[in-house]
Amino acid sequence: MKISAIVLFKNEETLLKDCLDSVSWVDEIIIIDNGEGDKASKIARKYKARIIKSSKGSFADRRNLGAERSSSEWLFYIDVDERVTPPLRKEIKDALKRGSSAAYALPRSNILLGKKMRWGGWWPDYVLRLIRKDALIKWSGALHEQPQVKGEVGKLKNPLTHISHRSLTEMVEKTNDWSEIEARLLFESKHPKMTWWRFISVALREFWYRGILKLGFLDGTVGVIEIIYQMFSRMITYAKLWEMQIKNESRHI
Repeated sequence: MKISAIVLFKNEETLLKDCLDSVSWVDEIIIIDNGEGDKASKIARKYKARIIKSSKGSFADRRNLGAERSSSEWLFYIDVDERVTPPLRKEIKDALKRGSSAAYALPRSNILLGKKMRWGGWWPDYVLRLIRKDALIKWSGALHEQPQVKGEVGKLKNPLTHISHRSLTEMVEKTNDWSEIEARLLFESKHPKMTWWRFISVALREFWYRGILKLGFLDGTVGVIEIIYQMFSRMITYAKLWEMQIKNESRHI
């Protein structure tokens, strides 16, 4: 059974080579490039990867585009900051030979600020990424997109390595970008008007989940930083929602 790796890319050329190295064993590599210029081309040529430019649409739209352009029976979705380990590669090949499921969820090993995380809700962090093409209905969702599939979904044991939150600067920049989308989705869903006590509630719920329920502090200094960062990230999202609500009210005065 042939397999296509579909890689989402946006200006992260320093990460691309290691990502493509980890999937060089597949039958086809498709890079969905949402970045500026032609930064992926030189690296892509070495791996005989096809580049498809996609400047508009959501993450879900780009994942759907990769499926449409692929020529294999199986689709393996991987982001540029993720890596396939040799044990996972073997398990994927074995799963395709068996063909007992229509799709497979993989556990992700999240490495944040250089530390492999075990607590705080970061493990096992299953993601549905290996899908038989004829079983994929579509990807949907403007953010944190998910695939809809028909058929049985199995689980693999070996993790996909996710090298995320590489620096505090990158974390804050990502929050600024993603919080805009999340706030817009909340606004369009007619979220109740933000008040001072809702901000406190948002922060406390995130602290309870990451720090208490999921014992995030057991990951040491990085675990504590991540708890505070996740609280900050949620607060920024809801502050932007508040800003949108205020601007909308002022237009109707």
